[in-house]
Amino acid sequence: MEGFKEKTVVFSLQYIIDTDNIYNYGKELFGENQAQKYELIIDKITTELALSYWMYPECRYIPTKGHLYRNVIFESHLIIYRVKTERIEVLRVIHSQSSISHIRSIRKIKI
Repeated sequence: MEGFKEKTVVFSLQYIIDTDNIYNYGKELFGENQAQKYELIIDKITTELALSYWMYPECRYIPTKGHLYRNVIFESHLIIYRVKTERIEVLRVIHSQSSISHIRSIRKIKI
């Protein structure tokens, strides 16, 4: 797609903690095989943001003039990322039932 260039994808420490927690919870509830599959899909989605970051909607709970905060809805989780000039910052993977104030607090994450 013309006008959208590939960007580097970087991950916050909180994102890494979130994915570890999701994996451990999934392993406990559904078994290691399912937990690995879920984790691989999250990894694929976030890696592909390098080119597909523009495809996903603005996060409606963190509106900005430049539509900086966007989210991917995957199963029961939201993958929230920030679009910067030269990179994509993947900030969190949170349950889609999280409170609005919890979602808005993501704005404060630094990478």
